[in-house]
Amino acid sequence: MLYPLLWMLSSSFKPEDEIFSDLSLWPKAVTLASYVEGWYGLGINFGRFFLNSLIVSGLAVVGNLAACSLAAFAFARLEFPLRKFWFAAMLGTLMLPYHVTLIPQYVLFQKLGWLNTFWPLVVPKFMAVDAFFIFLMVQFFRGIPRELDEAAVIDGCGPWRIYWSIMLPLSKPVLAAAAIFSFIWTWDDFFGPLLYLTDVANYTVPLALRGFVDATSRSAWGPLFAMSVLSLVPVFAAFLMFQRHIIEGIAASGLKR
Repeated sequence: MLYPLLWMLSSSFKPEDEIFSDLSLWPKAVTLASYVEGWYGLGINFGRFFLNSLIVSGLAVVGNLAACSLAAFAFARLEFPLRKFWFAAMLGTLMLPYHVTLIPQYVLFQKLGWLNTFWPLVVPKFMAVDAFFIFLMVQFFRGIPRELDEAAVIDGCGPWRIYWSIMLPLSKPVLAAAAIFSFIWTWDDFFGPLLYLTDVANYTVPLALRGFVDATSRSAWGPLFAMSVLSLVPVFAAFLMFQRHIIEGIAASGLKR
């Protein structure tokens, strides 16, 4: 399982003519030329692509946490007409392939003039479109004793105060899990940026990596592997730093009713 990752890491330090001729994990001649060429090889500093991915991923995390937690609070704690029906309809969206809604969304964003901007990648996150995170938070919220809500109502708190002062502070594990999953999935997303971004300066990291591969001419494998290694650093860092929160959030959401 680890061999492809280790081979990619090793190949990023090899001269390009040795990448496919020498399959050993230890390079005969260590060089940083692939990293230098990859960082400047697309005509734009590769740091620009990292910045674009950080902006999109960061806003996606904020949007998912804000919108999905509000929707989950409504489903778990509030009483409103057809609540069970709307909850079932929300879960039903999990079974819809992304391609089903692709064309209507593209037409909508085109009419809004949002093509070649980050808006199509970010704005939907603020509208609670990720049913998985809503379901995850609903399961967690249902495990919080309702006596806390009743006590808050007696003290004069309304739904907004209950949500902000009681539910959110007690939901840090599930919020952390949702934030990490949202960051990783958005950081790794290739199809969304490919569909909506056309200007190279707006490319995210996965889309920029494709620039090193050319089916009609020579592909720059060394720079591709080098930048791929760097692109994995934020993902590994996020996972290693918050691994405990991921386990706590998923376990708690699955056990509480």
